[in-house]
Amino acid sequence: MKALVYDGPGRRRWTDRPRPEPTDATDAVVRVDAVTICGTDLHILNGDVPAVDAGRVLGHEAVGTIVETGSAVTGVKPGDRVLVSCITSCGRCQFCRQGRYGQCLGGGGWILGHRIDGVQAEFARVPFADTSTHLLPESVSDESALMLADILPTAYEVGVRNGNVDTGDTVVIVGAGPIGLAAITAARLYSPSCVIVVDKEPARLAAAKQFGADLAVEPGDAARAAVFGATEGLGADVAIEAVGVAATFELCTTLVRPGGRVANVGVHGKPATLHLEDLWIRDVTITTGLVDTVSTPRLLRMLAAGRLDTSRFVTHRFGLSEMDGAYDVFTHPGDSESLKVALFRA
Repeated sequence: MKALVYDGPGRRRWTDRPRPEPTDATDAVVRVDAVTICGTDLHILNGDVPAVDAGRVLGHEAVGTIVETGSAVTGVKPGDRVLVSCITSCGRCQFCRQGRYGQCLGGGGWILGHRIDGVQAEFARVPFADTSTHLLPESVSDESALMLADILPTAYEVGVRNGNVDTGDTVVIVGAGPIGLAAITAARLYSPSCVIVVDKEPARLAAAKQFGADLAVEPGDAARAAVFGATEGLGADVAIEAVGVAATFELCTTLVRPGGRVANVGVHGKPATLHLEDLWIRDVTITTGLVDTVSTPRLLRMLAAGRLDTSRFVTHRFGLSEMDGAYDVFTHPGDSESLKVALFRA
C-alpha cells in the first residue's frame, strides 16, 4: 500500500509500506476512504514533536471501512463505515473510566501518527477498535464526518468547554486556522454576546467572518482596540489560543479580563513566557489540554440531525495519491487560502 511517511524534520515521502494486519485481539484494520491533514502534522514535520520517530506514517484523522478485526472486537465488523478518532482509548484504565481518553494509561491516547503508524495511508491499523471508532449514519458524508475526527472535538473540549464559555460571554479566539474556526462554531453553541477573532492573514479573517465571528481583526493594536472596545475596557471573558506559538499565547493573556479564562488549544514546540508579574493579581485561570474526544458521539448526533454544519471547513479536495500536493497546499495557507484539505480514495 501507499502511505505518507515522516523522514525527520522537513522531510516526508509518499511511498510503499506493508499493509497492516491486526496484531492484538482488539485491533481493526480500516480501509481509508477519506483523510485530512492537521496542523499537528506540520508541527511534526517542523521537528516540534520529537517523540515521533523517522519512518512513522503520519495522520490521525480519517473515515474508512472496516476490513478486518481482531477476535475480541465486537462493536464493529467488516463492511462498517466508521470515523477513526484521533484519540485511541483502552476503555479500562483509570483515566479512560473518567472520560480522559487523551491520558489513557492502557496503550492509547494520541498514538496514531505519533507513537504508532497513522492513517495517511491506504489502510491503517486502529487499536482498541470498539472504543476508538464510531459507526457513521448513512446520512453523514465522509467529508462531513472527517471534521469530527479532531478539530471540532478539540475546539469544543479544549477551547470552549475548558474555557467555560457561557451565554453572553465575550470570546476572543487568537488564530483563524481550522481549530480557530472550529472554536467559533463550538462557541456559538453557547450564544456568546460577541466573538472576536484575531489573525494576521486576510483570507483567514474573511473566513472567520463567514464562520460567524462578530469581529475579525489583525494582532496588535487592532486586537486590543476591538476586545477592550467591546467590553467597556475590561477584556474578554474567555481567550482561546488556537495557534501554538509563544506570541499568540502571550497575546491571549493580555486580552482577558480579571477573573477571565485563557484556554490554550495550540500545540507548542517552544517555551512561552507566563507573565505572572501581571497575572497573579487578576484571578485569571489558564487551562491546557489534549482532546479526549469524549464529545464525539454528541457532536456526531448533532451533525446527523443537521444542528452542526461542517460543510465550510474543506476548501481543497484531492485523491489519496495526491498526498504531496495536498501537503503543499495546506502548508502554505497564505498562498492557497486553504482551511482544511480532504483526500479521498479513488
